[in-house]
Parts: sequence; structure tokens; C-alpha cells
Amino acid sequence: MNFPVTPASSGPIPIAEAPLDFTSPATTPKPRICAIGSSFVRLLPPILPSYESRADVRIVNQVFENALGTAQSLIQQGAVDVFVSAGASGAYLRERLSVPVVLLKVTGFDILHALRQASEVSHRIAIFSYQAIRSELEEVKELLNLEIEQCYYTTPQDARQRVRELAANGFQVIVGSSMITRLAQEAGLTGVFLYSSNAARKALEDAIEIARMRRLQETQREWLDSILRHLHEGVIAVDMQGRIQSLNPAMEKLLGVGASAALGRFVGEIAPGLGLERTLQRGSTELERIQRIGNRTVVTNCIPIRTHGAQTGAVLTCQDSTAIQRADRSLRSQHRPRKFVARYELHQIVGTSEAIVQAKRLAAQYGKTDATVLITGESGTGKELLAQGIHNASRRRNHPFVAINCAAFPEALLESELFGYEEGAFSGSRRGGKTGLFESAHTGTLFLDEVGEMPLTLQAKLLRVLQEREVLRLGANDPTPVDVRVIAATNRDLRKSVAEGRFRADLYYRLNILHLHVPPLRDRREDVPAIAERLLEGALQRLGMPRETQAMLEMLLPCFERYSWPGNVREMENIIERAAVFFCHTGALDAAALRSIAPELFTEETSPAAEALAGPKPLRSLRQAHEIAHIQRTLQECGGNIKEAAKRLGVSRTTLWRKLNQNN
Repeated sequence: MNFPVTPASSGPIPIAEAPLDFTSPATTPKPRICAIGSSFVRLLPPILPSYESRADVRIVNQVFENALGTAQSLIQQGAVDVFVSAGASGAYLRERLSVPVVLLKVTGFDILHALRQASEVSHRIAIFSYQAIRSELEEVKELLNLEIEQCYYTTPQDARQRVRELAANGFQVIVGSSMITRLAQEAGLTGVFLYSSNAARKALEDAIEIARMRRLQETQREWLDSILRHLHEGVIAVDMQGRIQSLNPAMEKLLGVGASAALGRFVGEIAPGLGLERTLQRGSTELERIQRIGNRTVVTNCIPIRTHGAQTGAVLTCQDSTAIQRADRSLRSQHRPRKFVARYELHQIVGTSEAIVQAKRLAAQYGKTDATVLITGESGTGKELLAQGIHNASRRRNHPFVAINCAAFPEALLESELFGYEEGAFSGSRRGGKTGLFESAHTGTLFLDEVGEMPLTLQAKLLRVLQEREVLRLGANDPTPVDVRVIAATNRDLRKSVAEGRFRADLYYRLNILHLHVPPLRDRREDVPAIAERLLEGALQRLGMPRETQAMLEMLLPCFERYSWPGNVREMENIIERAAVFFCHTGALDAAALRSIAPELFTEETSPAAEALAGPKPLRSLRQAHEIAHIQRTLQECGGNIKEAAKRLGVSRTTLWRKLNQNN
């Protein structure tokens, strides 16, 4: 390690910059310290070897203006972290440099040692301090039996004049800094240097620690700047007067001004009304405020900056409202339930009646096989829930569950949905073609709801897929093998449809390998209270209401238990939803209110007295009459709108048309 000494006449010192690697402590360069001064630098060479592994120390033998020029040059080159100096020259540099200057501190030991040396020359000793008198010396001089004259100075001219006065008054020895000792020698006096090697060591230790802390702060600042540069949010920090201290590129873009033009300016000059005043004046936090910057709407958050408990400024973040909207859409799409997933298990199906227990028992057994299942039952009885339960009870539970309502699509569209198509198969076909639902359900389960509504032409294609276990896309020549379990459901009497020629017999037998019938709600009235309670809890939860269902159930259950439920559980869910909404808005539910929101529960057709007066009727005709009456009331409420009525009844438009035609 070299310790170059620069003479007073030297110019700037060229020092190569070492790149800083903040990711590996082993490659971080040592602190760069410049000891700059006159006599005190002579103390350093003997002690520098012990600092060789900890710091690179450069010695510059200059003072005041010359030292200032050299120091500024070193700073411009980025060649120094901390300066070490002493006395007036050090104070001079500290006031004028942007880099820390560590001053040698005189200890009591240094003073006593210097006084002992000076007393060998004379008992009258003058000791110089920069800008201040040392009060402790007044006590010490009596103990030492010395005449000590304390002097202070602020400029070299003051020091020179004072030294001359002391010489004229007969003083022979002066204690002080390197400049003071030089002035004493020029006046023919003895100069004793005040500083010791211990003071130099202490100054170097302080300089190394300051350099280490500066490096740490610079690293943290670089990390913070890197984070701010990559934030999509605009960030701006101001001092207590509202002057901009820093801003990131996103904020530059929002404000339409570069950092170099914005720093130091009042934020109100660049973005009037940005909303920092209350935070600066009151120290309050302002969150999620909607503001305008130019022609953009932004969401801002403003929080105070505190240092050691005192507010020193504020930081404001801005986010473009369009970015928030995009993020919201992304979050909603990510939290959307996954496609082709069966959500329900068999144990989630409510009911303890013998009929539903037997249905769940059969479904659990069917889950152990891969055979095709046909589920029959009236509309709204929960056929798809059982289909999902069968899938989740099978070995295919971790594979797709794909459901399609065969009555919801026109024939041409249903064919492309089920079997897919190749690119160019028909006008308007998607580029690259489309995967059909059979292929999407590969290794899983395909649920064909309302299979009885499937057109005859598609029934033949479905039969072939079930037999051959392969799908031929529209426009394709080569079939695609598929491993799919099929569960079909219908509310039709498929035997009757086969007899009438509306459903293929071979397809019926292919589907009806395992049969499961879901009983209607009127045949398991003991399940009504439990189902109603579950549905009411869900409705109140969706409305954000307390889930105290007992009072509402006491009002609803007497009507529910005598109603025939032509729409089954789906109809019950609709009525409960209406009752919950009414209760949410009024806070009460009585018989009059229930009659107004669910008149079907109070019709003459459902009254036990009316049924007794009407005399004996076949059970089937009673059920059909209740169903048709309910359909007609719903149509009347919807102003004859078939689509809206079908939606309220929870059936397809095709099913609704069929029931109306059968009644006619």
C-alpha cells in the first residue's frame, strides 16, 4: 500500500474509479479517505500500515484555498468518500465541501502532553483554539502551576496578529495546530504541536465509520431508486414547503415534466391542486382520493414523512384510474371459478327423507363405475347437483366436469359445441377451429342436461360417440379418440318420447345403463324445512344480512309445507330470494307481505279446503293443474314475455313452450 504525499504546489490528483458491486460484500471497495492538511499529516505514515486492509488513505499536504481546490477536484472525480483534517483549515473545508470532513479532536491527554512539552521551554504558555476557549484549562493551570494564556481565532489573519502580540508580551512558547506552530516559528517562538497520533487514529476510525454508513445509505438509496423506477405508480416526495425532492419516471410521465426540471420547484407550480396541502399542514393521511392531472383521472394516496418523530415532508402516490380498472378486471378473471369444475359433493345435497337418501346412496355406487348414467326428475329437483356428486365420487374427480344444456342451443350451434369444428368448416368459423365439449371433457365427465330436447339428427351422432368413443369434428376427416364418461339428465318421459318417435330408442338404451330418479319435493316434504333453512341462509348471506333465519322460517314453513312445489327446489329458491330481499329492505315479513310477494303459495288451487271441495281427482292431474296455474301466473307477471317467464321458472324456453302446448 502506497501513501502518496502531494506537495502544496501540486494540482488535482487523478484516481481511477472502482465500480461498486452492491450484490457481493467481498467485492465492495474499501473506504477512500483523504487526509488533507499541513503538520498533522506527518502523524499518519507510522500508523497507516494498521489500516491497510480497511481503507485507502491519500495524504494531501495543503491548507485553506489550495486544499479546497484539490478537495473539490477529488470530489468531481468521485475519488473520495471522507476527508480528515484539523484546526482552522479543517473547519474551512467543512463549510465548503459536499463530502463529510472529519476534524481531529483534541483530548485531555493531548493537551496535557503538549503542556508538558511546552513547560520545558517556559512556564508562560499560550495555547490556541479555533473559535472557542477551553474552560477546563482554567482549572488545570492552577494544578500544573503554569501561566496559561488561552487564545482563539477565526481566520489565519487573526491568528497571525495574536501570535505577534504574544511575542511582544514576552511569551516564548505557543501550543496549537500546524498553522499556529508555523506562525510561532515565523515569529521566533517555539511551537508545540497540539495533536497526537491517538487523535489521528480516532479521526481515521470516525472517517471509516462515516464512509461505511455513507456506502450503506447509498446502497439503500440505489435500491429505493430502482424500486421507484420500476413502479407503475407515480411517486413524488416534497419537503415541508412543498418543494419537490424526488419523483420517479411514472410520475414524470403523469406530470409531463422531467425530474431535472421539477426538482426544487413547488409542486403547486407543476400540478396545481394535487392535494398535498392538508398532509403538510395537519400531518394527516389522505387515502384513495380521486383527482385530475391534466386530462387524466388518478387515484392518489398522500402520507406524511416523519424523521425522528418530526414531520419533514410528504410523499404522494398516483395511479391512473384506467390501470386500476385493468387490475380489477384481471383480479376478477383470476378469481372467477375455474372452468369445467364440479363444485358439489353428494354430502352437500340436503335431505334426510328415504327417497333422497336412496338417491344419494345409488349416486355413490354409480361413482365407483364409468358406466353412463341417466338421471330423471322434474325441473328444479337438483339433477345436476347429483351429476356433480357422482363425478366427485368417481376416479375422474380431478379431471374436467363439462356441462351443457341441450335445450339452450339451436341445432347447428349445439353440434359445433359438442363436437367442435375445423378451420373453414363453415362461414364465420373461428381461425384454428374449435375444440368441442367432448374433447374438453377428455378423461373427465360430460353432463348432458335436458338430453330429451336434443334434435334427432344430433342423437345419431351422439350415439356414435358413445359407441365408438371417438369424435369427428365438423369439417374433419379423421376422428379424435376421447375418454369421457357421460351423465345425461331429462325431465321428460323418454319412454314416451321413444314411442312418439321424438327420441331414438337405441340412444335411450345406450344412456339408460344406470338409472337414477330424483324425487320431486312434494314427495319428500320432510326435507322442506332443512332445504328452506339452507336456501334462506344463503340468500341472507348474499344480501349481507345477519343469518338469523328462525323468525323468517316460522313465517314461511307453514305455507311451504302445504304447497305442491311444481318448480321444486328451484322454485323454492326463487321465493326465498324474494322474501329475503323484502326482509332486507323492510326489516319485517308478515303474512300480508308474503302473500304479495309469493301469491302462488296462497292460490285456491293449493288450498286444502279448495281441493276437498273439488272432490277426488287423479294425483297426476292435480300436479299438472298446479304447474300450469303457476306458469300462467308467471307469464302474466312477465307481460307474456316467454324468455323472462322461462328464466323465472328456471326452465328453458323449449320446455316452457312444450308445457303450454300440452295444456292447450
